[in-house]
Formats: sequence, structure tokens, C-alpha cells
Amino acid sequence: MMSFTVNWAEIDDVLLDMDGTLLDRHFDNFFFEEELPRRYAKLHNLAFEESRDRLMAMYRSVEGELAWTDLHYWTERVGIDVVAMHKELDHMIGFLPGAEAFLRDLQHLGKRVTVVTNAHAAGVAVKSAKTGLDRQVHRIVDAFEVGCLKMRPEYWPVCQRLVGFDPDRSLYMDDDESCLVAARQFGIAHLVHSAKSSSQLPSAPVTQFVSVSGFSPLLNGRLRP
Repeated sequence: MMSFTVNWAEIDDVLLDMDGTLLDRHFDNFFFEEELPRRYAKLHNLAFEESRDRLMAMYRSVEGELAWTDLHYWTERVGIDVVAMHKELDHMIGFLPGAEAFLRDLQHLGKRVTVVTNAHAAGVAVKSAKTGLDRQVHRIVDAFEVGCLKMRPEYWPVCQRLVGFDPDRSLYMDDDESCLVAARQFGIAHLVHSAKSSSQLPSAPVTQFVSVSGFSPLLNGRLRP
């Protein structure tokens, strides 16, 4: 198994995904795959399985588009206030193990840290209020500010103009492989896959990127694919 070294002297900007990289994706998985289908079933007098199948089909119909993560869009489409639900269930929102320590270490290293997320601003606001994430990074850029999702090639030039990072001197970490592919095509030099996106699911490493479960390999300067 090949080893990789992170030379932090070669990195000025650290771009980090939010859900599944810094924050535990268990919240989102539970919200959209269990709780929202449960409430939709009750609203429409459906069996849970039928309700979930309907919602999954709705999700797939707009996957990759801004509507996919637009909480106001889903509120209108399903007839349930999903922003209010986020606030109601915010006790489930939290950092993945080691994420806050990683952010502190990046501050000590003097790196500029930007969260780049596909999430909707309303969701970012709820999660920031719960975790204080916005106070631990330099900036949070949501996809709606850019105008498209991170797996789109056109995302990265716009994001670069907003943030001002040098692709050759940037590290980007995400649990979504398609987003990493788009970033690689744009030319971001240091790419890391977050294999442990949920505290409730096993690690799911990939082969085409350095793939880590947790932050200690980055903090120790050793990466294993």
C-alpha cells in the first residue's frame, strides 16, 4: 500500500466539505431517509415504505441540481416545513470525531480554511448555530452563492473567484467522489476523500483518491489510499 505525505508548507488554503467531512452525515441520512418519509407518510396516509420510495424518487429526479439541496424547494414539494424540522432535530447535528481538533490544528498552522458545501444556506445556518462551525473557519461558501453544485465543472472557477485560492497550493477534502473528480479536473493539487462520513456507517474508501477515515493521517502528515 503506497504512502503519501502532506507537506503543509506547500498548502495555503484548505477547502473542506461540511456534511460527511466535518459534520456527521448521520443527521442528514436520518432526516431524509427516515424522518421526512415518516412524516410524509402520515401526511398522505401512506405506508412508510411507499412514502420513502416516493421521496427517494423525488430526490433522484433533481440529483446534481441546486434543487437537490434547496430546503425551501423541498418544503414546497412535500408540503412539510423542512427548515423547521432541521431546527427541531438539531440535537442530532454534530461534528465527526476529530474534526474540531483538525480545525484548531489548521489554525495553528496558519492555513486559511474555507468550508465549501452543497448545502442550502438555511441548513448551513441551523448547523452553524448548533455547532459554531462558522466561528471556526474563515468562510462558508454554499452552492447557491456559487450557482451550482460542486460536482459540476463550472463550480470551481466561480468558487476560486469568490475565495481567491491558488489551486496549486490548496487541499480539498470531501466525502463525495464526484466532487473530488470535478476539483481534480479544475486542477486542485491536493485531494483527500473522507471515507468515514457517518458515525453510524462503516468506512467506504475509494481507490482513485487518497481516502482516509478520520483526520489523524492528515495531522500526522501520512496519508494512505
